[in-house]
Amino acid sequence: MIRTLRIAACMTLTGVFIPSLLSAQLGSYNPRPGPQGVFAITGGHIFPGNGPEIANGTVVITNGKITAVGANVTVPTGAKVIDAKGLSVFPGMMETANGLGLAEITEGVNATVDNIESGRLNPNEQAFFGFDPHSAYVGTTRFTGITSVVSAPEGGLISGQAALMNLAGDTPPEMAVVPRVAMVINLPSGGRGGRGGGGGFGGAAGGANTSSADLDSIKTILRNADAYGRELEAYAKDKTLPRPQHDVVLASLIPAVRGEMPVMIPANSTTEIRAAVAFAEEMKLKPILVGGRDAWKVTDYLKQHDVPVILTSVMAMPAREDDPYDVNYSAPAKLAAAGVRFAIAAGEPNPDIRNLPFVAGMAASFGLSRDDALKSVTLWPAQIFGVGDKLGSIEVGKMADLVVSDGDLLEARTNTKYLFIDGRQVPLDNMNSAMYNMFKDRP
Repeated sequence: MIRTLRIAACMTLTGVFIPSLLSAQLGSYNPRPGPQGVFAITGGHIFPGNGPEIANGTVVITNGKITAVGANVTVPTGAKVIDAKGLSVFPGMMETANGLGLAEITEGVNATVDNIESGRLNPNEQAFFGFDPHSAYVGTTRFTGITSVVSAPEGGLISGQAALMNLAGDTPPEMAVVPRVAMVINLPSGGRGGRGGGGGFGGAAGGANTSSADLDSIKTILRNADAYGRELEAYAKDKTLPRPQHDVVLASLIPAVRGEMPVMIPANSTTEIRAAVAFAEEMKLKPILVGGRDAWKVTDYLKQHDVPVILTSVMAMPAREDDPYDVNYSAPAKLAAAGVRFAIAAGEPNPDIRNLPFVAGMAASFGLSRDDALKSVTLWPAQIFGVGDKLGSIEVGKMADLVVSDGDLLEARTNTKYLFIDGRQVPLDNMNSAMYNMFKDRP
């Protein structure tokens, strides 16, 4: 990943577009979180995300982990107490289809954009190495209760590896939950962007301009990776065999071709969805469909093959002129009713993925139960990416990613009052709040 001038360019651009005083005040868009320790959030209405609500409950956090949850929990001696009386406590949300940290100013400042590599087959590229912990969007995103993101590269046929990052820290290693959480493959004619497709994720290549040769290229490199993996295993068992020449590209694909790493495949129409699932089965991959605009039309097929979907099109316009106005709003409810595994993503560019809770709220307004709407942005995405034992609900032993708010987390009028990521209390100041405070009293 190319990343050398991003921060400098951002500072320069800041100086160009806003007054120098504002630039100075915004020197740190994302205030550093406090240290881990022992916290007790008391008296709040707890929505665990995996079970019954707990009225007047307490959550205890110890060194980053949730160590107690319930109505009759003893507050440890020396704990910092957060009085949550009259407030609600939710698990932190996960946004799963975006390029947060990889692209800052996408129009006009190329040095701040690092989400697409040259070349079409780049499985060895890792979003983890390009992630900018100081992106201004880290602060604005976590302000609404989003505590982690799956940040994915774009472009080409194989874009590279997505990273699961939490939103508190100074360096990628400090923020990484899973540095290499999924491979991104863009099939020819895969559903990317466009009207009704949802934004915020998807390769630049593909569509009508690609050909079956592209698909053959993907299959060939996957088969080569499988063969390379078997060569390495054989050599490890028998050193008398010729030593395989090191190949970083093929090596990076081995977890994917063995089903140990999921593969994110953009697909929106029913044709694209069926093609993506068939491709994954042929190549023995573990697919996660991204987009899923028409997934509600093929629920039996998706359930039969047990393929999860990241929905990015909930707020998109209908794709066809004779579609009902609410076709995308109601799609999550139809998937839930059919028993298809899914998660909701914002489907927005990086500055607006903070709207994730309101997207889930819209789905709840069009038939998805309130509990399922919350799960679609907390527990279910965590399970889809294989970290359901660490994130997504308020349970003993999980990472302490919590949101304390003054209302329903999925309501636009709700305010976040306290935020914890990995057991660290996170200040809620951000670029937007700084600008609001600067200009709110102007004549």
